[in-house]
Amino acid sequence: MPVDPRHCYPQPPFEGQTQPFPGLSAKMTPEPDYGEKTYRGSGKLTGQVALITGGDSGIGRAVALAFAREGADVAVSYLDSESQDAKEIAGQIEAEGRRCLLLPGDIREAAQCQALVNKTLDAFGRLDVLVNNAAFQSWAEHLEDITDEDWQRHFDTNTHAMFYLTKAALPHLKPGASIINTSSVNLKTPPKILVPYSMTKAAIANFTVSMAQQLASRGIRVNGVMPGPIWTPFIVTGMPEEAQKSIGSDVPLGRPGQPAELAGAYVYFADPLNSYTTGALLAVNGGMPML
Repeated sequence: MPVDPRHCYPQPPFEGQTQPFPGLSAKMTPEPDYGEKTYRGSGKLTGQVALITGGDSGIGRAVALAFAREGADVAVSYLDSESQDAKEIAGQIEAEGRRCLLLPGDIREAAQCQALVNKTLDAFGRLDVLVNNAAFQSWAEHLEDITDEDWQRHFDTNTHAMFYLTKAALPHLKPGASIINTSSVNLKTPPKILVPYSMTKAAIANFTVSMAQQLASRGIRVNGVMPGPIWTPFIVTGMPEEAQKSIGSDVPLGRPGQPAELAGAYVYFADPLNSYTTGALLAVNGGMPML
């Protein structure tokens, strides 16, 4: 049955809340919807193996669950402090009859990125879909308030790790494989308090389009998703409490999106039926103008 997209999920105002990065889903009010009760698979990714960074919570978790319900085995990369969320998604994936490989560690190190690929290959024997999704976000009112450490962490996590992982995966990706990168609408509408985060998301979009052209000759597709404001732990770890209360109120649909509402975009890009789609950047943003 059709649903009214304005009212099918919680709307602002929300309760201001704070967690240290990277945050846990269970401590959010309300908890994000990852599609446990709504996403229904139809075998689109049967036999495939996916590696998803940041697959324990937020958008990555919804994607991991959707991929499993579409028939894929999933390797989930996450920070050690997110083990609670990681164990939950592993249980959900295995409940779907698929295999899940949990891969804790910090992807800011090139060696860790290589290890993620190697361990995925050791466990599953192949790699078909790489989802570069994990990210870091913090806010600052003024440029002088951004510490050198935070600046570096944004680029190490959001862009350098994408480079390391893509480079490590490429020798093992066969024609028909897919790389999906999480960018953001911030590349065109950067908030003043998220300068380094928005810069990295613009870089991710540029990398996506460049790689799509470079890898087309190998039969490997590269696409990106540009989320708008999405109700994930990022909201409570990387935004001021006052801004959290009205998150999503300024988009045409009048609310933030839920991770479950992003999953279909990633499935679309991974689905072999969409073999002519590469170099695309898909905005899932509640109607925010992107011209």
